Amino acid sequence: MNSGTAKRIHDHLQRERDDMVRVLSQCAMLESPSADPASQDAVFELFSSRLEDIGFRCKRLKGEKTGGQLLSVLGESQKNAPRQLLLGHGDTVWPHGTLKKMPVETRNGRLHGPGVYDMKGGLVQAIFALKALHDLGIQPEVEPIFLINSDEEIGSPESAEQIRRLAKVVDRAMIMEPSLGPDGRLKTARKGVGRFVITVLGKAAHAGLDPEKGVSAILELSHVVQALFALNNPERGITVNVGTIDGGMRPNVIAPESTAEVDVRVRTQADAEEIESAIHSLQPTVPDTELKITGRIGRPPLEPTPGNRRVWQRAVDAAEALGIEIDEGAAGGGSDGNWTSLYTPTLDGLGAVGDGAHALTEHVIEEKMPERAALLACLISGPAINAGTDGQPVNTAARAEALLDFEADLAT
Repeated sequence: MNSGTAKRIHDHLQRERDDMVRVLSQCAMLESPSADPASQDAVFELFSSRLEDIGFRCKRLKGEKTGGQLLSVLGESQKNAPRQLLLGHGDTVWPHGTLKKMPVETRNGRLHGPGVYDMKGGLVQAIFALKALHDLGIQPEVEPIFLINSDEEIGSPESAEQIRRLAKVVDRAMIMEPSLGPDGRLKTARKGVGRFVITVLGKAAHAGLDPEKGVSAILELSHVVQALFALNNPERGITVNVGTIDGGMRPNVIAPESTAEVDVRVRTQADAEEIESAIHSLQPTVPDTELKITGRIGRPPLEPTPGNRRVWQRAVDAAEALGIEIDEGAAGGGSDGNWTSLYTPTLDGLGAVGDGAHALTEHVIEEKMPERAALLACLISGPAINAGTDGQPVNTAARAEALLDFEADLAT
C-alpha cells in the first residue's frame, strides 16, 4: 500500500467519523447479552443492512442455544478465489437494563456505553473499512469474508466449529477485538484458556459420634488445591487458579463431597498439553477418597507463529504508509483469534482503541476510530500472505478440499 492510497483511505474515513460514532451509538443501544439469543437479531440486522449496501451477501446461520452467526461474502464472489476472514462478535457481557446505569453518551471525546469497546466498536470500524474501499473503488486482491458470532463472551460453544472451518480456507484472519489498552496495541499473542472441575467423593458420618467412619472430601480437596497451585509457573506464563470451592452438608457432618472450579492460562500449546495432563493425572492423597476430573484447555494459545509475524509486519507497513504509530502486546485473555491462529496467519486487537472492557468505565476514543478503520482497510487491500514464489496463494490439498465444501454451502 503506497502512502498516497493510504492517505485517500484515511481522509475518506475521517469524513465518515461522525457517522461511525452514530452507528456505534445505535448498536450499543441494542442490548445483546450472550444469554439472550433473540437479542442478537437486531444487531445482525443492523450490520447485514450496512454490508448489503456495499455489495455483500449475508446469510444468517441459526444457533441451537445461542443467537447463531452472521456470515457475509461478496455478492459476486469468484470460485476458488483467495479469501481473508474478518471476525468479531455482537454479544456482550452486559445484561438487559444496563443502559439505565450505563447510558450511551459522549464525554470528553469518549463514547461510553455497554459493549462499545468490547467489541461493537471493532465491528463498526470493520464495516466502515469495507465501505471505504467500496466507495473509493479499491478492489481487494483477497476476497473478504465477514463472520459475526453471538457467543464469544461465553467461550464460542457453537460458533467455534464454524470459525475453525473458515480458518482452514482463508489466507489470513483479522480479529476485531478491541486493542490492548488506551495506547492501542495490537494483540500478537494471547494465552490459551482452560476450565476444569474437580469433584472429590468421600463418605459422610456424624462428626461427633462416628468421625472415624467418615472420609472427608474437604480434607482431600485441600490437598488437591495445593497441588493445583503448585502448577503455577510465572516465568513460563502459566497460571492455575482455583476460583471457587464448594462442598459439605452441615458443620457436624463429615463432608461426603466437595468441588473446585479451576481456571488455567498458558502461553504455548506445549504448556497447554502438559498442564492438562497434569490436572487429569491428579491422584487422591486421603485414603478412600475418589477424584472426578472434567475439563480441558478450551481455547488454544495464540502464539507468535511465522505466519502471525508476517501479518503483524503487514500492519507495521500499513501504519507507516498511514503515518501513524502502532505497537504490539500479549493478552492474558482468549478470543476467537486463538482458534484461527491454529490454521492461518492471524492478527488480533484490530478493533477500537479505548478501555474499560467488562467495566462500567467502558469507552471508545472517538478520534481513533477513523485511524484504526483505515489501518484495517489497508490490511484488507493487501495481497495474499500465504503466497508462493509466483505470487499466487498456496493452496494445500486440505485447504482446497475445505474451500470446495465452503463454496458448496454458499451455493445453497
